[in-house]
Amino acid sequence: MNDDANKPPIDRLTAAYERMLGLVHEGVERFEQDTLPQLGERLDQAREKMVELGELSREEAQRLSDYLQRDIEDAGKYLADTGEEFRTWLKTDASLIEARFLHMLASVADQTSLQLKQWAERARQTPYKTGEITGPGVLACKTCGEQIHFHKAGRIPPCPKCHATEFNRVQA
Repeated sequence: MNDDANKPPIDRLTAAYERMLGLVHEGVERFEQDTLPQLGERLDQAREKMVELGELSREEAQRLSDYLQRDIEDAGKYLADTGEEFRTWLKTDASLIEARFLHMLASVADQTSLQLKQWAERARQTPYKTGEITGPGVLACKTCGEQIHFHKAGRIPPCPKCHATEFNRVQA
C-alpha cells in the first residue's frame, strides 16, 4: 500500500473514502448523461482502482464503496425530492468543508439526483451504523434523537448520549 499504510486505520479509510469519491466524480463529469447503471459502473471502477493501486484491500474497498453509494443515494434523493440546495442537505456551513470535497460530492449528487430516486426506498430502510464511514452532514440517533455533525468524511461513533449504534440522516 502507499504512504497511507502508516496512518491509523480510521484516517486511512476516511482519506480513501474521499479519494474514491474523487474517482467517481471524475467519471461522472466525463459522462454527465449517465444512467443509474452507469453510475454504479463508475463506483465499481473507482473501487477496483483503489484495490489495483494497493490503497485498500478488496474488503475495505467494498465497504467504502457501499458507504459512498449510500451517501450519494441519500443526497440525490434529498435533492430530487425537495429541490433544495446541496448545502441544505449537509445542514452545515459549507465554509467548514474542504471546497474540493464539497464540489465533488455536490456535483455527483446534482448530476444524478433524478436517477437516484430509484434508490430512495433502499436508502430510507438502511440505517447508518457505528463504525461505518459517512460523508459530511448530520446524523440523528434512532434511539434518542441526539445529532452528530460531520464536517468531512469520518467514522460514525456510537451515540454520545445513549451509546446506540444506528442513525438516520437528518433532512432539512
